[in-house]
Amino acid sequence: MSRTTRATATLAKAGVAFTVHAYDYDPNAERIGLQAAAAIGEHPARVLKTLMAEVDGKPVCVVVPSDREVSMKKLASAFRGKSAAMMKPADAERLTGYHVGGISPFGQKKRVATAIEAEAMAHDAVYVNGGQRGLQVRLSPRDA
Repeated sequence: MSRTTRATATLAKAGVAFTVHAYDYDPNAERIGLQAAAAIGEHPARVLKTLMAEVDGKPVCVVVPSDREVSMKKLASAFRGKSAAMMKPADAERLTGYHVGGISPFGQKKRVATAIEAEAMAHDAVYVNGGQRGLQVRLSPRDA
């Protein structure tokens, strides 16, 4: 597994301090974010999942704790829209250039509006997907 991805290269280029953490990715896990948290031994609230959605038909990225669900109504409101829906996996892969289970908010092929759950800002450090399945980056939520 390569520890250098578009996500880690983007963070390094921006001068963001981060560490890389590899783990055994389970493609059959019911909830990938929770499986990642368990695999790296962190509380699920500190391991954030990256979700791709559409608000009023426009792509957006949302980063939330892996033990939380996203309210489509609140998501639409956060982006000043009327309606929101999760993006189809194939569309998310095409837009980001990453495979589902390895989508990072950093270094996506196309830049889209991104929101991070305010609750994540309370931690000194969080884990976010590093751009491939089985790879997390640990960084300050303020740098995210």
